Amino acid sequence: MSEDILIGLLRQTLLLIIKVSAPMLLVSLIIGLIVSILQTVTSIQEQTLTFVPKFIGIFLILILFGNWILRSVVQFFEYLALNFEFYIRG
Repeated sequence: MSEDILIGLLRQTLLLIIKVSAPMLLVSLIIGLIVSILQTVTSIQEQTLTFVPKFIGIFLILILFGNWILRSVVQFFEYLALNFEFYIRG
C-alpha cells in the first residue's frame, strides 16, 4: 500500500470519527456549560452533578442520530471491504 493511499484512508477514517462523534460531543459540551453556569449561580459545587444530565443528553442523541451514525459506519466499512483487494495490492 502506497503512502498516498494510506494517508487518504487515514484522512477518511478520521473525518468519519469526527463526523459521527460530533453530535454527542457537542451535546455533552453544551450540557456541561449549562450545568456549570447553574452551579456557579447557585454555589453548588458538586462535581458529579453533570454526569446524569450528560448521560441523558447523549442517550437522546444516540436515539435521534443512532441510525445515521450506524449507516455512516456501515457505508465506510462496505467501502473498505469492496476495495480491500486494491489496498492489499496497492
